Amino acid sequence: MNQINRRRFLSAAAGAAGATLAVPSVLLGQGKRSPIDKMHIACVGLGAMGYTTLENCVGTKNLGSPTIQFADNVVALCDVDWRRAAVPFKRFPRARTFKDYRRMFDQVKDIDAVIVATPDHTHAVITAEAMRRGKHVYTQMPLAHDVREARRLAEIAGETGVSTQMGNPRHSSPVIRKTRAWINAGAVGTVREVHCFTMRPTWPQGMPAALPPQPVPATLAWDLWLGPAPERVYNPGYHPFNWRGWRDFGTGALGAMGCHVMDAPFWILGLHRYDRFRVEAESSGLTEQAWPESSHVRYVFPASGETPELSVHWYDGGRRPPVPEGFPPNRGLDSNGSIFIGDEGTLVCGDVVNVNDPDDDIPMLLRESGGFTPPRKVDRLPGSWEHDFLGNHEHLWLEACKKGEQPSACFEYSAGLTEMVLLGNVALQAGEPVEWDRKSGKVVNPAQANRFVGREYRKGWEI
Repeated sequence: MNQINRRRFLSAAAGAAGATLAVPSVLLGQGKRSPIDKMHIACVGLGAMGYTTLENCVGTKNLGSPTIQFADNVVALCDVDWRRAAVPFKRFPRARTFKDYRRMFDQVKDIDAVIVATPDHTHAVITAEAMRRGKHVYTQMPLAHDVREARRLAEIAGETGVSTQMGNPRHSSPVIRKTRAWINAGAVGTVREVHCFTMRPTWPQGMPAALPPQPVPATLAWDLWLGPAPERVYNPGYHPFNWRGWRDFGTGALGAMGCHVMDAPFWILGLHRYDRFRVEAESSGLTEQAWPESSHVRYVFPASGETPELSVHWYDGGRRPPVPEGFPPNRGLDSNGSIFIGDEGTLVCGDVVNVNDPDDDIPMLLRESGGFTPPRKVDRLPGSWEHDFLGNHEHLWLEACKKGEQPSACFEYSAGLTEMVLLGNVALQAGEPVEWDRKSGKVVNPAQANRFVGREYRKGWEI
């Protein structure tokens, strides 16, 4: 309630003093209306994830191919490449269209909430601008391009009080919900190791040099696409898809999938509570230009009191963890997933996201003996991000926007997850283990690795 009162104060102050700060026009939802009802949404970045997120917001189904029932709620669309944006532009004909998100914010005054689904290197600058203008924000994962940006976005979210969500829908799915309930109920005893893995990258990594210049398509505003990144010539090997493997633009397979897969151990095991931990990394194919072809990263969380040391492993680029003992021989590991190893058993958390079927993708429990009965019912818990939410990830965000609350993957939570994940990239670039101090936001050893914690911005693009 204090958050809502603060917004009412800001709204009154803006009206009286002509302030430039915009305040969301929708604060509270009433009755049983759809989460999208009466919300005015804008979307920046209309590629695959942006368009899908937008449809999930304005559709009436949970996931899949939603019915566009509330298309008129989409008031503005922004993309630097209008050829790729043509389908969304046609789908939402009443929305005003832009190439520059700053002009969109200047000219469309009735935006309540913004989806940010651009390449990783522009997540933070757009998200920060939206929050400072009083807009609720849903930003695709990873939340930011580097650790410093993730921490700054959490600060701005706290300062502005808007409702935020990172686009990791698995956080609101049955599989992570059940995994959390089972581990909390003692399914594997005390967890000592977690192994997280992905089939990515499915895009090039390990490139040794920048690409040669090619003509910029007439539909593309290349300088706007670069945003805060260093200037370089256009090549289709950067845009529209393969930017993920380039260090200036993407965060590699680790950044792209880590906030999806490592969300389970981060949330379930409460890894946000560790003020210090160590990150070790090895890889093949890391270059000055590109992220590695494959990597294995190990996050080591120290023992404390009765809690033993915990190791969280990450594998990508064809590297895979050992198949757990007792795993069915006729079944392979999913494309992405987590394996929790405790002193009483092992639990495999798969990749399926299906909010329509709470019984889908039950975690696989491997124990030498019985003695554990999975909870028959997992209740939906109310409250803050520390609790459990189930449903359409986008609709949970919209509901939170209307109530002046924070949803399950708000920036307070997601910035910490993103920070942990991207510290793996810091260790990869440092070429040696790094010791991280969360309170100071610095690598304490080796100190020279702090140059990889943040980056320099092109002039005019600072956060």
